[in-house]
Formats: sequence, structure tokens, C-alpha cells
Amino acid sequence: MSSNTAAKHPVKYAVVLYPGFQALDTFGPLDILNGLANHSPISLDIIGPSLDPVSTNPLPRPGVQRNQAVSQSVVPTHTYDNPPKDIDVLLVPGGVGNRDPRVLEPVSKLIQDLYPGLQYLFTVCTGSRILAHTGIIDGRKATTNKISFSEVASHYPKVNWIEKARWVVDGNIWTTSGISAGIDGMLALLEHVYDKEIADRQAYILEYIRNEDPSNDPFCGHTE
Repeated sequence: MSSNTAAKHPVKYAVVLYPGFQALDTFGPLDILNGLANHSPISLDIIGPSLDPVSTNPLPRPGVQRNQAVSQSVVPTHTYDNPPKDIDVLLVPGGVGNRDPRVLEPVSKLIQDLYPGLQYLFTVCTGSRILAHTGIIDGRKATTNKISFSEVASHYPKVNWIEKARWVVDGNIWTTSGISAGIDGMLALLEHVYDKEIADRQAYILEYIRNEDPSNDPFCGHTE
């Protein structure tokens, strides 16, 4: 890994977006970083397939009808073809869009290219599906969204999937469970990198009650 991994505190954060990303997967952890930025010299880059706004609506697919009337879009700062340099922490959200090979393949390639230089790789929800597709976590522990757990695990059986987990840490890879679990995972990462006081302060600002136990997963065993 690059010299970035020797840094105690990450400085350069980035998030990779794609059509059909899950809003809270992304904005939960990013709002924590927004607060952290008030007293820490961090930066954030947003990576998209182009510099056009990236929508929470997935790419159109034949035979799949979705309500297009409610969505949000984010403007990237960089593209997959020209990502920022020296990223310390890469955030990969989940979302229905990553079931599409037109998304899964290029985002997987981007992660493969960036991973050797990262200090931490952080996924939320089915962001771990994309990570599993890279092969990086073959033989390693990870978790994912509980509603999608069986489907994701069956497609990537080489991963040691942990079903009862709010988040899982294996080396420098942090995977979190469904959607809101990204908030707990990011707060835990802040505690790991900085200290508990900083993590608790960000939770207080959000008026959010932290789950501090990664094995405390009240959603395990629940399906739609």
C-alpha cells in the first residue's frame, strides 16, 4: 500500500456514486464528515461516471418500472476515468443501481484500481456487493444489507459473510449492514481513527443514538 497508509488520521475522503445509489447510505456517513470538517482538516471528493449529476434513480432497464418522480442528484467533482489522487478513505454506498452490470463493472474496476492506495475502504449496505465483485474480499469477513443478504451471499460465496452484524471490520476494510448502519459504522470508524469523544460528539450533533456494538444487529433474520 502507498505511504498514505502510514498516516494516523485520514485527510482525503472520497465517495463513489452511480445511478441508483441509496441516498441515506451516502448522506448519513457524509453528514458525519460534514461535522468532522468543522474541526479537522479533511476534504471530500465525489466520483461519478461523468461530471453530470448522478441520480438516486437507477438506469432504465427493460421490463422494470420505477417511479421517477422522486429522486435526488449529486454533482461529482471527478470521474471514474480521472479519480482524485491519494485518497485515504473511499466510501462505497449501496443501492438498487448496483445490480446493473452497466454500473457494477465500471465501479468494481475503479475500486480495484484505487484500493492499493487507500487507508480505509468503507462500504454501506449493498456497496459490499460491488466490493465482493472485485474479489478483494474473497476469504475475508464482510456484511451487507439484510434484505439482500441471501442474494448477495449466494452470488459471492468466496466471501465470509457475517449475517448478524451491524458492521464488520477485516483489516482496513469496513463493511456495514443496511442503509442506516452506515451511520453507526462511520461513527465507529471515527472512534477508531480519532477517539470516542469525537465520535460521540458527532452523534450528539446529529441527535443520533449510537449502536456501539457491531454484533448488535436487531435486523438480522428480518426480510420483506
